[in-house]
Amino acid sequence: MTENSQQPPAPASALPTQYTPADVEGPLYERWVERGYFEADATSEKPPYTIVIPPPNVTGSLHLGHAFEHTLIDALTRRKRMQGHETLWQPGMDHAGIATQNKVEQQLAGEGLSRHDLGREAFVERVWQWKEEFGGKILGQMRRLGDGVDWSRQRFTMDEGLSQAVQTIFKKLYDDELIYRAERIINWCPRCLTAISDIEVEYQDDDGELVSMRYGDGEESIVVATTRAETMLGDTAVAVHPDDERYQHLIGKLIKLPLTGRSIPVVADAHVDPEFGTGAVKVTPAHDPNDFEIGRRHDLPTLTVMNERAILTVPGPFEGLDRFEARAAIVAALREEGRIVAEKRPYVHSVGHCSRCGTAVEPRLSMQWWVKVGPLAEAASGAVRDGRVTIHPREMEKRYFDWVDNLHDWCISRQLWWGHRIPVWYGPDGETVCVGPGEEPPSGEGWHQETDVLDTWFSSGLWPFSTLGWPEQTASVAKFYPNSVLVTGYDILFFWVVRMMMFGLYAMDGTPPFSEIVLHGMVRDQNGKKMSKSFGNAVDPLDWMDKYGSDALRFTLARGANPGVDVPIGEEWVQGSRNFTNKLWNATRFALMNGATVEGALPPAERLSATDRWILTRLGEVTAQADALYDDYQFAKLSDLLFHFAWDEVFDWYVELAKSVFQAGGQPAEDARRVLGEVLDVTLRLLHPIVPFVTETLWTTLTGRESIVVTDWPKDSDFRDAAAEAEIATLQRVITEVRRFRGDQGLQPGQRVPARLHLDGTPLAPHEPAIRQLLRLQPEGEGFTATATLPVEGAEVALDLSGTIDVAAERKRLTKDLAAAEKEKAQAEGKLGNEAFLGKAPEPVVEKIRGRLRKAEEDIVRLTGQLEKLPQG
Repeated sequence: MTENSQQPPAPASALPTQYTPADVEGPLYERWVERGYFEADATSEKPPYTIVIPPPNVTGSLHLGHAFEHTLIDALTRRKRMQGHETLWQPGMDHAGIATQNKVEQQLAGEGLSRHDLGREAFVERVWQWKEEFGGKILGQMRRLGDGVDWSRQRFTMDEGLSQAVQTIFKKLYDDELIYRAERIINWCPRCLTAISDIEVEYQDDDGELVSMRYGDGEESIVVATTRAETMLGDTAVAVHPDDERYQHLIGKLIKLPLTGRSIPVVADAHVDPEFGTGAVKVTPAHDPNDFEIGRRHDLPTLTVMNERAILTVPGPFEGLDRFEARAAIVAALREEGRIVAEKRPYVHSVGHCSRCGTAVEPRLSMQWWVKVGPLAEAASGAVRDGRVTIHPREMEKRYFDWVDNLHDWCISRQLWWGHRIPVWYGPDGETVCVGPGEEPPSGEGWHQETDVLDTWFSSGLWPFSTLGWPEQTASVAKFYPNSVLVTGYDILFFWVVRMMMFGLYAMDGTPPFSEIVLHGMVRDQNGKKMSKSFGNAVDPLDWMDKYGSDALRFTLARGANPGVDVPIGEEWVQGSRNFTNKLWNATRFALMNGATVEGALPPAERLSATDRWILTRLGEVTAQADALYDDYQFAKLSDLLFHFAWDEVFDWYVELAKSVFQAGGQPAEDARRVLGEVLDVTLRLLHPIVPFVTETLWTTLTGRESIVVTDWPKDSDFRDAAAEAEIATLQRVITEVRRFRGDQGLQPGQRVPARLHLDGTPLAPHEPAIRQLLRLQPEGEGFTATATLPVEGAEVALDLSGTIDVAAERKRLTKDLAAAEKEKAQAEGKLGNEAFLGKAPEPVVEKIRGRLRKAEEDIVRLTGQLEKLPQG
């Protein structure tokens, strides 16, 4: 890393008159990377600070959720780097098994081929080729955003080192009997032809039908309802609650299953809700997770009635039909037999769909590999309960415990070819051998490897330490594990965070993978609606970065980042942030034009003006507040604090107050130039983690140093002057009050008015030049007549408004407005005094009228005051 060398500060002319982000951002980022600013040294003696990137899919591109999350992580790591930590933001990508395989299969389909035409080995090679040619688009987009990741450490979940980590943890879990193979109900995608995890299932309301049908005949019949009539061919029982009096005579008996010729038992099971529907449920153990558990409790047979493509396989008239075709055909057949008791259509109900292809998911009994999560989940729960890991915001802890304390065994096998192939070999005589890294797999006639691959979450669950070189005990593992903090969305708290917790504690001798978990919300549109292409409200963040600059997008996202809360965002908010970066630019140009400097020590406090002492006091207070907010991950409050300090206090007050000082010259002007330089220096450093590009450009121009990225983080100066704060607060109230009066009189902001100021004996006397400049008050001159006098803060401001406004027209306007306000007041009082009205009107209506009355009374006071202040005549 290059030293932050000192060069002479650049003149104001070094900054163009307008800030054009596109001219700055790309070259600046490449310079940062070339100089190695983001590279982390495992041999450094600095305290470590580590964050891993939630690995984006290799198929993905940058969306607003990425931009939001990356902005927060980048802000944390940039600040820690400036604070002197050896900072590692670990980059990498996930191989995204299903999504990537789908991409390549689509490509093959365009060539008239399938993966089976190529064979497994050739297909996997084709996927690697696709990855090298088309994958990782998001990496370049991360550079556009300004991500300060250590590119020299770029990892991929399928690279050689991470593959070794996967094989190592699998072998360890297998040997500890925490991995097993068994038949269970899983989420199955008939299009992708694989099991999928819960997070890969997206639920949406579909129009279906609820069919009630009668099994059996006469007194020994029972009615059940279903939205999936096609599964009735696989029913092996009907279940009722053991205490349901309606069905006591049927429990233990056999009833006829229509269309099949089979008889099935009626079983009693406490899982059944007697208050729901008819109180009886059909039991299809091979096609429903709840039915599977009922089947296990009652030792029921399991009948699979569909193949992997959801085509019916039961011999008979429905064989070969797609599940949806079979549904209609079976209902028609039951109707013909008079077995349909009721039909409700459309029946809107929640149906799971594959997030990759949109196909309705089918619960399916399948032989799969599972992780026995009990002891792992207990450890993950304990690490949060005993305080080793803290979740922000704290209210999210309940959601964490609700999930991890009730975690079911995890299905880790996927019926894909792209992914980490399960390292288990089967022998000709039923042998099963798990092979670890470096071990030779068994060979010979009849031996073959498991065809399934591992769930993508299995490898990403190792991310906090596999990316550092584990299972080798590398210098990076020693330096950067455990990670300092994890920043991710609350939507993957269960699916990724919990898996990292379980694997980290298990593999790393009980050490959690991170000490803090910071959960953020989802980015939504400005109305709080989920962004979606189908809704027409999806936004490509690159479009906004092209239009307004990356800093503007980042600042907008950070300003909405309240912990754990969804983030609404609209284009006009990004425009507002662009205006802020322009304000920073223009204010710094002004400061440089007026000689602002960071050279030398600050002048002694006793020599400084009250204005200088006030802004230095505020600078110290804001620095302390900013540090506390950074440490508490309160990005929205932090951004708001820095925005209002920079815009309202530095630019709108201090810079404006300093203009008259610069004009007067002398020692006060020299002191103000040094103070202004100090304030800009610190303010830009405080803002840098959130808006890195514009602050780097302005700071290096102001200071002449090499880069803000590697400069020191500002410390609270402890400079405090309560008297100066009180004095400037009084000055601000005076200026605000006179500005309000000017506005009430219809004066233009730049319009000059003759004025006499009576400031003697008040703290305001030294500020007369600034007051006159800010309020556009010219000297009284000959013929001055005080047509309006404002007593404010113990001082008096006399104005001569003759010739500046049409008094008669203004009086007429105000009188008309006053009459309207008095009429509104009378009407509101009349309604509120009517007991009959109050007795009938809803409370919100009454409260609205009270609000109208309050508003009318305020308007009367305001308008009366304006009339009294108007010149007479």
